[in-house]
Amino acid sequence: MNREQISRIAHADHPIKSPLDDASVRRLLERGLPRGDERVLDLGCGSGEWLLRALAARPHLHAEGVDVSADALDQAQLAARHRGVEDRLVLHHQKAEEFTSSQPFDVVLSFGATHAFGGLLPTLAAAREHLAPGGRVMIGEGFWDRTPSQQAVEMLGDLTDLATTVDRVVADGWVPVAGHISTRRELDDYEWACWGSLAAWAVEHPGDRDSAQALETATLRRAEWLRVYRDTWGFVSLILHRTPDLG
Repeated sequence: MNREQISRIAHADHPIKSPLDDASVRRLLERGLPRGDERVLDLGCGSGEWLLRALAARPHLHAEGVDVSADALDQAQLAARHRGVEDRLVLHHQKAEEFTSSQPFDVVLSFGATHAFGGLLPTLAAAREHLAPGGRVMIGEGFWDRTPSQQAVEMLGDLTDLATTVDRVVADGWVPVAGHISTRRELDDYEWACWGSLAAWAVEHPGDRDSAQALETATLRRAEWLRVYRDTWGFVSLILHRTPDLG
């Protein structure tokens, strides 16, 4: 069982691959897409859930998604067809950091994909290259809510606290105009959904050759969450404009 298969099963009951509930996703999209006719790009779109929800709610919106996973893009294409938005969605099978477009976008999204660019600021630098004048970026990033253990840092990366994370974004030339800090319920629900879905699949497919690996992975990941980073890791979603020249 490869990483893509594990991810697909783990996110079966939580297709937004970030610790955000449906109401939070809806509010972020409402704030980030106020006109409803924007051109939207998702860098690291996975199975395209952000774009699919935006397209379903806004009949004049057009979207493009980029991801390295052919399997995830196939899922996105199939879901777009089922939701009746296929004609307004373009998908690109390539590395998000290598994507180029002849036209800029009103909104650039990136949730759960900053690792592909090497961190938060490199992701914002990539988004800036695709952004139309007056456009905005919607991005999600982890932060340390409390001082982490060395094991947590090795597992999740060299993050900073929330205030420092926002300060870095501002110093990089961005103005936060809206945001959301995932609640404890959202954080816990996400982890339970992921590792519970994977464990349930293993239990429901006892004869499958991958069931033992699935259960082992679910057990390990659940233990890492509970013992290593549950009490220290947080997640912030930001809507950003480029800092204007007020001189």
